[in-house]
Amino acid sequence: MTSCIFCKIAEGTLPSEKIYEDEHVIAILDVMPVTKGHVLLIPKKHRENLYEFTEEEASRLFSVAPKIANVLKEEFTPAGMNLLQNNGAAAGQAVFHFHMHFIPRYDQTDGFQSDWNPKVEEFPKEQIQEIAEQIRSRFGK
Repeated sequence: MTSCIFCKIAEGTLPSEKIYEDEHVIAILDVMPVTKGHVLLIPKKHRENLYEFTEEEASRLFSVAPKIANVLKEEFTPAGMNLLQNNGAAAGQAVFHFHMHFIPRYDQTDGFQSDWNPKVEEFPKEQIQEIAEQIRSRFGK
């Protein structure tokens, strides 16, 4: 993917502040950080989104996540951390090479705002059970 910014960073043809690298992934500081220590974890192999991963690729990528989180925790002692991955344009994905954000949280005024608005009134218990069964049935196929 010659036009992909994260492919270029992974190849070393674009500069970045790499904080971790192995043969499968890189972790870089976000150039527009939301909070101090905002890191992106990126597979070196171009995958647009989570749907394109093999289980083995996902395992390699996600095995690095605790390493990144623990280093950020030890170095900056945040009060918490958000992990964010926007999968597809409808979810807010802007760079179409999979990447996961590690956003250390310090307090309610640190720059990151998430808006969670559950639709409790629209999903009665019976409907939740139906949805669960619908999903469970797909794992048996």
